[in-house]
Amino acid sequence: MPNFCAALNCSRSSTHSVLAFFRFPRDPERCKKWVENCSRSDLKDKTPDHLNKYHRLCARHFEPNLITKTSPFRTVLKDSAVPTIFDNPSLKRSNNETENKDAPDAKKNKPDSQSEETKDNSETTTKEISASKNGDGVDSSPQVIDEETLNKEYLKSLFDVVVMMGTQNIPLHGHSDKEPRSKSFTPSNFQALLEYRINAGDEYLRKKFEGSPVNLEYCSSTQLQQMLGVMEKGIREELLADVKEGRFFSLVVDNLVEFGGESHLPLFVRFVDKTSSLREELVGFLLFEGDVEAITEKLVAEVTEKCGLDMQYCRGQAYLCSGVSAMKVKAVVARIAELHPLAVLTPCSNCPLNINLASTMTFTGVHLVMSTLKKLDAFFSKSPLLQNQLESAISIYYQGNEEKASVLKEACNSKWTEQHDTFEVAVDLLESLLLCMDSVHDNEDHKWNDEVAHNAFIISEALADFEFVMTLVVLKNVLSFTRAFGKNLQGQTNEVFFASNSLTAVLHSLNEVYDNIEVYHEFWFEEAVNLAAALEIPVKVPRLYFRKRPTSGEEIQPETYYKEQVTLPVVTHVIKELPDLFSENHLKALKSLSLVPAIMGQLKFNTTEETSADIYKEDLLNPDTFPAELHCWKIKWKHGSKDVVLPATIYETLQLSDVKFFPNVCALLKVLYNLPVFALTNEKCSNAKQRLTTYLEDTPVHHRNKSMALFYINSAIKHDLDNMVETYLKMYPVSEPSEKRD
Repeated sequence: MPNFCAALNCSRSSTHSVLAFFRFPRDPERCKKWVENCSRSDLKDKTPDHLNKYHRLCARHFEPNLITKTSPFRTVLKDSAVPTIFDNPSLKRSNNETENKDAPDAKKNKPDSQSEETKDNSETTTKEISASKNGDGVDSSPQVIDEETLNKEYLKSLFDVVVMMGTQNIPLHGHSDKEPRSKSFTPSNFQALLEYRINAGDEYLRKKFEGSPVNLEYCSSTQLQQMLGVMEKGIREELLADVKEGRFFSLVVDNLVEFGGESHLPLFVRFVDKTSSLREELVGFLLFEGDVEAITEKLVAEVTEKCGLDMQYCRGQAYLCSGVSAMKVKAVVARIAELHPLAVLTPCSNCPLNINLASTMTFTGVHLVMSTLKKLDAFFSKSPLLQNQLESAISIYYQGNEEKASVLKEACNSKWTEQHDTFEVAVDLLESLLLCMDSVHDNEDHKWNDEVAHNAFIISEALADFEFVMTLVVLKNVLSFTRAFGKNLQGQTNEVFFASNSLTAVLHSLNEVYDNIEVYHEFWFEEAVNLAAALEIPVKVPRLYFRKRPTSGEEIQPETYYKEQVTLPVVTHVIKELPDLFSENHLKALKSLSLVPAIMGQLKFNTTEETSADIYKEDLLNPDTFPAELHCWKIKWKHGSKDVVLPATIYETLQLSDVKFFPNVCALLKVLYNLPVFALTNEKCSNAKQRLTTYLEDTPVHHRNKSMALFYINSAIKHDLDNMVETYLKMYPVSEPSEKRD
């Protein structure tokens, strides 16, 4: 690895010189003297260990009598050596004053010393000149680099480091913001990597730094933010090239994420690419601040200005937010639907319908259930031993029912907290879960560490609360009416089509429950009481209720309380939410799935796509010819060969070689395919959500950065450093002044 001289105005490196290079000493006093003499004020805050590891001075800065050649291949300094030869007027004056105070004998010997030094320097210079030429006598010394090239190569080095850090999920800072900014703490990861790169031989980065004042940073925070913006712009352009070509897209917003102490909505775009594959990509994070109108304006601006998309081509919306924030997000989505009626709200295929319905409820009991399920998922994912402990608890509780125990153990080995039947499984597992948590918390055999035991205690406290038990039982029973419906929505294309026709029956059943709420609540309350009795949980009204309600002599009974605060609100919410998720336009879109040949065959080719597809009339290439084209499309499949397997999905249909002869049908299927309700079947096209989850799990909150998260999640994108530099120079032709180092 080449070494560079740390002295001010010295550009020698071991690559182009035969001079010896010496490490800074570890002795604090001598190291301090080296720093003072070489006039590098930016090194004053560095520790001797840091200087010894990363910085060198070449032999030109030492008196010849301080250097000893122990072998042809090894040159060392005397233990007390201090560099004194520098191109620094103030230092020369200081050295001359010191020499004048020396004994007369020193003056007599000075000419001889100067003669020896001159001779040594002449020899060294000759060696350097010789070394700078190749065998043919051609000068191979470094060429003079013009300012424009140097600036471009310098920026390229900066971009290269940031890209690497982003794709590898290395935080820019690398230490807590709460740490005091003192001399004893290491520099940021970004600063350290730049210094390492300079010491590793990045000539352009070094020359750029040497040409600036010594107390300035390699890259200012302003310049870094500008670079991050340029990189984000490049990523979006690469991601959205196919979207712009295909025009149509849908928007999906995920749960709130914290960056820099502020909440942001992850924004995904769904679209059909040029290969007719359905993709979902993360394009940014939206600041979740202000009222509904303000957030709506910011979201539209993000899509239109930053992403360059036209909202008139947005065909679907979905959100995965939970709790209180879900209500505001839903209001934002509703506002966008008002502005763009074809941007219909749909369930998202990334989340089961029942989990979606429960997550959007703001009731205290439901929040307790959902947060506890998340804690359970995180708890058992930490160690296979904890999973084994749960399976042992299941075996103990279901000793006489091996078949049931086997089913529950199999469920526990999957993401059971995120399934269509989550609440049914949770009720069946409740006794085993509580037994497992108590066992881990007791920790009689000292098998678990304090953190695990404490987490088990917190979860067991939640499980042993009657409010939790009652709410869980109500969710299980109410959402049993939507379980099959939601499962079909995430099934095959034909199942999605027929599910759209069953919504009326689902709503009819739920309204029947609402009309007879007294009867249903009585059964569900009894179920919860029996379950609580088995777990020795007292049946009582939550303590928080008594703190909130005004003082009165009346005492509310648990059965009445839970009917008013849990059963009735949950049933009402589901009845209201389903029509919002399945608007008239959404149902029409799903009915248009009868264009898929396999569904057309199941319906005996007796379909009426013209009526259901009228909402997308403007999206067709030639609306006037659609009826005739549709007739030909039906004839093609109705009278085709008996041995032909009818395509069963939109993707399979779009892959047909002759689908291009039906341009209106092809266009309509692509529009439908954008809806978030359809599952992402290709893993390569659906890993953005998983990578976001991984980033959030692996990155502490104070290390998170929106831009770096975007780079990591989209790390598969190829980065063109030259293009980044050109874009940066166009956007910021005059570079910002660097900031002082800490």
